Amino acid sequence: MLDDFMVRAALAGLGVAVAAAPLGCFVVWRRFAYIGDATAHAAILGVALSLAFGVSVFAGVLLIALSVAVLLTGLSGRSLGSDALLGVIAHSGLALGLVSVSFLPNARVDLMGYLVGDILAVSRGDLVVIWLGAAVVVALVVWRWQALLATTLSADMAQAAGLSPKKEQLILTVALAVTVAVAIKVVGALLIAALLIIPAAAARPVSRTPETMAVMATAVGSCAALGGLLLSFALDTPTGPTIVTVAAAIFALTQGLSVASGRG
Repeated sequence: MLDDFMVRAALAGLGVAVAAAPLGCFVVWRRFAYIGDATAHAAILGVALSLAFGVSVFAGVLLIALSVAVLLTGLSGRSLGSDALLGVIAHSGLALGLVSVSFLPNARVDLMGYLVGDILAVSRGDLVVIWLGAAVVVALVVWRWQALLATTLSADMAQAAGLSPKKEQLILTVALAVTVAVAIKVVGALLIAALLIIPAAAARPVSRTPETMAVMATAVGSCAALGGLLLSFALDTPTGPTIVTVAAAIFALTQGLSVASGRG
């Protein structure tokens, strides 16, 4: 069955959706949307290092993404605002990665794939990495769900209850790093943040509880992945951007339903 490239692409898209959707809920709740951009953009540096040293792109991207996660956690709460800090890391990492790639022979051909994704080129080995990464992310979120919710609602109250907001933020950013590492081949560095944020934002108006929102976001992400893949195949459009476009259409639909319900 996995000899069919469309089946592999569909499984890859579902794996990324499963990993990204619950994390996206926390990104939306914390109004920390730029963190996905910062980690994803910096991941291009990981691509450059992987190509330079001849190691797995997943390993290089994961190393850089984890480094960014630790850096963000360590520097949060300092005098520089979080949005400014994320902006510096996002654009510096992307620029440094692009400059580094320009020094590598024959790397320009592959660069566009890492920027916007190449889901149709996913191999069996890639599928194993994607689904193992998704399993790690889901396990982390389930394990720390209540603690992450508590620190998201009120860091001060969570700290009074014996929780460490900085520790929970580190766990969240590590999970984001793993998600970026498994998603970069599917939707690319420039679109990963969209797949984190849009399904969660689309699920928010039609969800009554945090748990429902996480499940709904996963459903939206999965529909966007499969629908975008089929639409891309039918229209001969870039697959990663088409997946994000379908997610945006679902977001517009749920927002419209929310407005209509409110007026009713």
